[in-house]
Amino acid sequence: MVALSKLSQIFSYQNWVHAVSGASGGCIAMSTFYPLDTVRSRLQLEESGEVRSTKQVIKEIVLGEGFQALYRGLGPVLQSLCISNFVYFYTFHALKAIASNGSPSQQSALKDLLLGCIAGVINVFTTTPFWVVNTRLRMRNVAGTSDEINKHYKTLLEGLKYVAKTEGVAGLWSGTIPSLMLVSNPALQFMMYEMLKRNLMTFTGGEIGSLGFFVIGAIAKAFATVLTYPLQLVQTKQRHRTKEADSGAAGGPSTSRQAAAGKQTNQSTLELMISILQHQGVRGLFRGLEAKILQTVLTAALMFMAYEKIAGTVGLLLKRNR
Repeated sequence: MVALSKLSQIFSYQNWVHAVSGASGGCIAMSTFYPLDTVRSRLQLEESGEVRSTKQVIKEIVLGEGFQALYRGLGPVLQSLCISNFVYFYTFHALKAIASNGSPSQQSALKDLLLGCIAGVINVFTTTPFWVVNTRLRMRNVAGTSDEINKHYKTLLEGLKYVAKTEGVAGLWSGTIPSLMLVSNPALQFMMYEMLKRNLMTFTGGEIGSLGFFVIGAIAKAFATVLTYPLQLVQTKQRHRTKEADSGAAGGPSTSRQAAAGKQTNQSTLELMISILQHQGVRGLFRGLEAKILQTVLTAALMFMAYEKIAGTVGLLLKRNR
């Protein structure tokens, strides 16, 4: 009976509602703020000492590559994000239901952090291949990037097949180590979000409006992003696996930087972080943070707001149909 009870908690309609709502909310939010994510990826992969603002990079991309370049790779990102959010939200809420036995009094910030980490590990092993291909698709046609992407794949499925064929199955899980370390990011985010949500519901008597969900989602994401950003930067570099050393122009100072970038992609997470510190200083570990904060905070805030509204609406519809 206990086993059946646990299974019913894992495969409940409520978990499906959370998963679908999380996936839908994530796609809505990413579609809205995607250009900021494009800028963040460009800034993280740069090796020059110059620090540029988000506004400067957006202007440069629009003038040099056209407005559509801001949305390059959006399709594969939405596909991967939908899968990733579905897996994470479903796993987190299934674990939460089992751990609390449906009792809010058994929920705590520490327990949410632990469950978030477990859900994150499952999510990493499930969805890393999609994000590896996404990072490369987004950098398509960027100066200094290998032209293998343009020649061999333009879609998520084609990219998965090509990377597996040319680099082996292990190539699909490039950057897995920092990704596993980064399970702390969504875990910290969900811990803070659930804690703020519980306290706000207690303060307001159980009612939270759209603005409330938006604000606590933004605070939770900002908190998690600042604490884990250096690992996110290293993860992006490892996933990209740029071939700049082979495609750099002959002569000039950029060649040495490109060679260094090519070397860095073969380094471990710790070695790469030390290398960045040596060549760029502490500031180098936070390159692109402005765009990342702006993008992730707004995206997470909108995602949580949409997620709560979709989940609430679907929940009401299910109750009416019973």
